[in-house]
Amino acid sequence: MYQLLIAIIYLAFISLGLPDSMLGAAWPDMYTEFGVPLSYAGILSAIIAAGTIISSLQSDRLTLKLGTGKVTAISVAMTAAALFGFSVTHNFWLLCLWAVPYGLGGGSVDASLNNYVALHYESRHMSWLHCMWGVGAATGPYIMGYALTGGLGWNGGYRIISIIQIGLTIILFLSLPLWKKRNLDSSAENDGKRKPMALKEVVKIRGTKEVFICFFCYCAIEQTAGLWASSYMNLYKNISVEKAAGFASMFFIGITVGRAVSGFLTMKLSDQSMIRLGQALILLGIVVMLIPAGAYLSLAGLIMIGLGCAPIYPCIIHSTPAHFGEDKSQAVIGVQMAFAYVGTLAMPPFFGVIANKINVSLLPVYLFLLLVLMVVMHEKLNKVTAEK
Repeated sequence: MYQLLIAIIYLAFISLGLPDSMLGAAWPDMYTEFGVPLSYAGILSAIIAAGTIISSLQSDRLTLKLGTGKVTAISVAMTAAALFGFSVTHNFWLLCLWAVPYGLGGGSVDASLNNYVALHYESRHMSWLHCMWGVGAATGPYIMGYALTGGLGWNGGYRIISIIQIGLTIILFLSLPLWKKRNLDSSAENDGKRKPMALKEVVKIRGTKEVFICFFCYCAIEQTAGLWASSYMNLYKNISVEKAAGFASMFFIGITVGRAVSGFLTMKLSDQSMIRLGQALILLGIVVMLIPAGAYLSLAGLIMIGLGCAPIYPCIIHSTPAHFGEDKSQAVIGVQMAFAYVGTLAMPPFFGVIANKINVSLLPVYLFLLLVLMVVMHEKLNKVTAEK
């Protein structure tokens, strides 16, 4: 039963990643069909992100009421319905309406599943599960590319993903007895006494402000590097657009491969050691990028940053119950996810303003400042929670 449930959770993480990179891959075809500006992709992204933030903040309440299994199944069903809506829509504003359940379905399942794994499974599974998310995120554009080249159009790409999600929804609903049986091992999820925590209550817990800022900074680093690496290589290192895009993809490959390797390292190292190792690798990558040399050295720096990013996200989540207690971990992880999405939403565009007003060459400096703040908050978190 243990092996079957963890296999289902692995499938769920791959499924979570599948639609995340679809919009970027499909948008060049979508915006011309809709007759809207290229920038309107930002409207869809903002709606999805807003829904995700809202549902992340409600994850504690929903998980206490329904349990992780039902939250996961219902959330994936909402995402599947939204993706099917995308596949039959030929109007931009209808697409915006479908983006609402798309976003709402993503936040709760992300927070609830991450907390469930943090409570029930070893750190290596958290790293490997997030590696599986990367596999899903990398597979999504290939499915969209297959649909576009095969004459199915971008609607067909979304339809394929929606069918996959519908299949997973059926599996998740059939697996609900497994979740209930596993939950008997956790007094934190099964005592029925705890009430959901309000945001103001979560923020008052010692150490939460530090972990929220730490998580915000991490996601800002990951998303800013991912979004602007290609422009940095093209505009500052003077390489072609096509080559720059290939270089930028190596950053995400670094994260995915790094998480696969991190799973093995967590068997020997603690979550805190893994986070510090990741931060050290990010620093090394930034230093390498700052060296005034050729594009390939900057590529090496980008790969190092990707490898450094790999253990931080899963290890921060996995260490949450240890820092704040199993009874508070779902509420804390829900708010952590909300801060993650705010960092993802706000900080890459902010660097875009800097790149436009000053120079894109400041990317390593921007990443360094975020890294410093993350390191300070992480060390303060460890100190505060150790004193409890």
